[in-house]
Amino acid sequence: MNNKQKTIVNEVTISGVGLHTGDKVNMTFKPALENSGFVFVRTDIEGNPSIEAKAKFVTYTQRGTVIENNNIKVQTTEHVLAAAVALGYDNLIIELDAVEPPIMDGSSKFFIEAFERAGIKEQNAESDVYVVKEVVTFKDEQSGSEITLIPSDEYQITTIVDFGTKILGTQNASLSKLSDFKEEISEARTFSFLHELEMLLDNGLIKGGDLSNAIVYVDKEIPKDRMDKLKKTFGKEDISVTPNGVLNNLTLRWTNEAARHKLLDVIGDLALIGVKIKGKIIANKPGHYVNTEFAKKLVKIIEKEKRNKVPSYDLNQPPLMDIHQIMEVLPHRPPFLLIDRILELTDTKVVGMKNVSMNEPFFMGHFPGAPVMPGVLQVEAMAQCGGVLVLNTVPNPEDYLTYFMKMDNVKFKQKVLPGDTLIFTCELMRPITRGICHMQSYGYANGKLVVEAQLMAMIVKRDK
Repeated sequence: MNNKQKTIVNEVTISGVGLHTGDKVNMTFKPALENSGFVFVRTDIEGNPSIEAKAKFVTYTQRGTVIENNNIKVQTTEHVLAAAVALGYDNLIIELDAVEPPIMDGSSKFFIEAFERAGIKEQNAESDVYVVKEVVTFKDEQSGSEITLIPSDEYQITTIVDFGTKILGTQNASLSKLSDFKEEISEARTFSFLHELEMLLDNGLIKGGDLSNAIVYVDKEIPKDRMDKLKKTFGKEDISVTPNGVLNNLTLRWTNEAARHKLLDVIGDLALIGVKIKGKIIANKPGHYVNTEFAKKLVKIIEKEKRNKVPSYDLNQPPLMDIHQIMEVLPHRPPFLLIDRILELTDTKVVGMKNVSMNEPFFMGHFPGAPVMPGVLQVEAMAQCGGVLVLNTVPNPEDYLTYFMKMDNVKFKQKVLPGDTLIFTCELMRPITRGICHMQSYGYANGKLVVEAQLMAMIVKRDK
């Protein structure tokens, strides 16, 4: 099965107003590098700061999902992210000149159309897919909302909504494959109950709402003075309630449009996990809070599985690079050259190997009676692997050096002893920018994770 990462071919811009701010906003989709994910860029702020669409950055979930980091905020992220996931994108730059995407008609329809104009381009790296093997559940005891993820052959979603009102009743919606999103889900619009709408209007919280971008359900009879106020607020000569309890501003596209829109929101919020999902979501009374809390829980599970997944290589096969080829790239020399082979090398990932023997010079003074490889040298070995990865991105790597800048989240899990074979993996966490690279690195021995760290390094040209 083709599982390559994808981005768009051409830039495309879409304009409208933000639902909550009422501000005019232009949103431009741009192609993004492999492994960069979905990134929002605020072009209205000096320096065009960016924020990754990640669950860890969620700060607010009332009336939409808000992400924020280093005082950079983007709100109502779910509708545009749902469209990006549905069309199979992995990497995307989303530029905004305001704090939130345009609400358009309250659905994902216009974002789907913009993406289709932009086209889709296959990239070299493999997509990161989480294959569900065990049931994962999160429940919000206060609201009774619950999300469950079970194994399935592809990404599927079922939503069940129940607001405890006769007007809306209990609804459900299902999506058996993402390719049906455009026809079955993308045009489902956001909705509100009239009493919520009035409260929001009174508090100036939906300045972009104009009755053209939300279904309004009326669960109680409206007195004449309130009806007159609504007419004045929205500049309408006539407002009435249809027999099925919907304000006559819009005609329902489906009888279960509310459940379909909740399904759309689930897809958009779970995009914040940062990987594709191969499994089935069952969401009972979903909302942005339960969606994003589930996303955070799943991120932790995925990260734990990644850390403990030991790479498997046939060490009897010729390596991609032997010690002599490594020395053509790295400036290190014995006894400080701490990797023996490179087993795999791409634009974003490297896998290296070291055989730990009793003859290592450091064992002469480091616990000679009970030899253990020093942790700092394990990190140095990982960094040397990362150096091969980074120098692979420049022409004439022998003309450059890499220098450590920072180490974060360093953890030592197991002792490394003479006779062990260490396998190191280093993978770019984001594209290299201005010669600075961030890498997630792991070291394994005897089928177990022994060391991990996030490393930052800089490429510097050698002085001639």
